[in-house]
Amino acid sequence: MAAATYIVWGGADAMAVSRQSTNLGLTHGEMSLDMVDLRRRYSLSILLRMLVVGAVAAALAVWKYDLLDEIYLHKQLTPLGMATNGFILLLFAAGVLKMVVILLHYAGEERALGRFLDNLANAAEDPLAGVGRKTEIHRRFLTLARLAETHAPINQGALASALVANESTRVSFPKFISNILILTGVFGTILGLALALVGASGMLASAVSTGGMGMVVQGMSTALSTTITAILCYLYFGYFYLKLNDVQTRFISTVELLTATHLVPRFEVREEGALNRFVGLMKSVAALVERMDASQRTFEAIELKLLNTLETHRDKVTQVAGDVRRIETILRDGFRLPREPEPEQEP
Repeated sequence: MAAATYIVWGGADAMAVSRQSTNLGLTHGEMSLDMVDLRRRYSLSILLRMLVVGAVAAALAVWKYDLLDEIYLHKQLTPLGMATNGFILLLFAAGVLKMVVILLHYAGEERALGRFLDNLANAAEDPLAGVGRKTEIHRRFLTLARLAETHAPINQGALASALVANESTRVSFPKFISNILILTGVFGTILGLALALVGASGMLASAVSTGGMGMVVQGMSTALSTTITAILCYLYFGYFYLKLNDVQTRFISTVELLTATHLVPRFEVREEGALNRFVGLMKSVAALVERMDASQRTFEAIELKLLNTLETHRDKVTQVAGDVRRIETILRDGFRLPREPEPEQEP
């Protein structure tokens, strides 16, 4: 009930803002679209880009399978290289999956923001109509409504800081993957060099041993393959992690801009805002008085014209009555009819 009450109050306040914007030649919907730069499918476009780049990388892997088999799978003396590369790919896949989940979440938030903007542009009675209850704009609207109900001051800076902190925790795992992904390649290189040193020590111990040389080659191959894997994964993951940060930044900025331009004026009454509304009201009253004065002058002119018309009509009726009496007298005299007795005058 409280939320509904403040929706009605906010609607009246929004109507006042709408009237002020109408005086400037702008409608409320035009203000929303001009002030809020919302790309409603930005997250989905990033997801589509990820899919396209991933498909291209998979096609290249199939095309150059022989080369990849020679580097990663062929003649592996120890499972160290495959295990290290598998660990890198596992971290990469987990990070990509988490980014996909986060982008899908922001796609839902963008749909909710778009629906909220449409409701504002259409001057809907309930701006939250069709907006999901678990979305950030829904929570922000109800939070401001509760603050207004308790007459508590609205600190948008605190709300913005809380939103930034909450959204930062959402991307903590992709951030961790982005930080360590390149380090896993360095770790694989160190392991490969360690394996090569083991092979070299074997060669020094026995001049006729060929196993030591194989270990050296295997170690160098492991160092090379893990470095390549980590660099390629980091290029893909690092780019789309930056785009994820762009999506998050745009989302936070849109929520805060909507709060500053629509929600705070809807729920918070400030002295300067009340004074501006009072001045606007006085201007409207002055304009109304001027219109009433003009209407009064118009009515007075119409009344004067009506009086003149009635006076003219009375004179013409009196003239017609006299003419009728003269005609009657002439007819009586012509036909020698007796005259009507004149009415006796009272003494």
